[in-house]
Amino acid sequence: MDFRLSDDEQAFADSVRRFAREQLAPRALERAHASGFPRDVARLMAQQGLLGISFAPEDGGQGGTLMHAVLAIQEVAMACPRSADVVQAGNFGPIRTFVEYASEAQKARYLPGLLSGETVIALGMSEPDAGSAVTELKTRARMEGDAVVLDGTKVFSTHSPDADLFLVYARFGPGLEGIGSVLVERATPGLTVGPPAAFMSGEAWSELHFENCRVHQDNILLGAGGFRRQIAGFNVERLGNAARSLTLGRYCFERAREHAATRRQFGRTLCEFQGIQWKFADMHLKLELAQLALYQAVLSGQGGLPTAQATAVAKLACNQAGWDVANEAMQVMGALGYSRETLVEYCVRRTRGWMIAGGSVEMLKNRIAEGVFGRSFSQRAGA
Repeated sequence: MDFRLSDDEQAFADSVRRFAREQLAPRALERAHASGFPRDVARLMAQQGLLGISFAPEDGGQGGTLMHAVLAIQEVAMACPRSADVVQAGNFGPIRTFVEYASEAQKARYLPGLLSGETVIALGMSEPDAGSAVTELKTRARMEGDAVVLDGTKVFSTHSPDADLFLVYARFGPGLEGIGSVLVERATPGLTVGPPAAFMSGEAWSELHFENCRVHQDNILLGAGGFRRQIAGFNVERLGNAARSLTLGRYCFERAREHAATRRQFGRTLCEFQGIQWKFADMHLKLELAQLALYQAVLSGQGGLPTAQATAVAKLACNQAGWDVANEAMQVMGALGYSRETLVEYCVRRTRGWMIAGGSVEMLKNRIAEGVFGRSFSQRAGA
């Protein structure tokens, strides 16, 4: 088996790397600590063809593959970790589910703004009483004539303080088969976007309150019975999460390696101490193994959507490797790594969050075990 990138993939990665180093790296630290979605970066990436990379040309995309999108997010993250969020938003996030299932009318209405970097879409999935147990969501969608009316609350939505459009999971009826999704524009009467709150990573989120929020039925993305298809699309979002986590760990690894090769203590460089050497050997091993798991998951989705099992393995491996390596790299760098004058501490905070967001590492282990045994294991009380 040939583990090398194809000539086309390598050329694409090299091109994105040059762009990211020239256009994004110089202000990487500033962006990491800035608030709000970096729309200037989104517009710049749109001009470079880095939004909608794997979308069909007829949808305004670049006609590339999922591997191209993963290579792009990795190369951008290595130059400017914060800017990788823009690649995520324009390729892997709710936009990917939208492109997969939207009607032609919905695509015509929303894709031009999303793929030009002018507008942002956010996912309304988690609720106060429905996190990992997402199928227990309570936001209701009821039909009244040619309108769907939403009532409920969403929390922890990425980019929610800045989003122009929300992809909202809602309950049209009882049980799993009653869950679908609706597209809601920010200015829709009945939708209130709460004040921003902050995660440990510095990312902001806002509560979304729906009270008699009425939208036309044409804005239903997937009605009752659409949940399983929506979650299949969500696997792509998880791969963007995994790729960023892994790459931020690799970014910290490189900064720590440079530090250890030049920093002198007790009359010699840090890399000459065996204890430090072993740290780097362990970090390198974790990064390489997780990278293989990520690429395997990507290949499982070439020409379609990645499998749930491969995605769970990749996200778990990348989340754990990203966090472990970033944290260890900070330890190697000491006070310098802990300082906000470097991006290492920022990467530590971001990688920690991805062990929760998009499917916690514990839920991923449950999913992997189901694949191992070829059966489902209900986590519900009394099941």
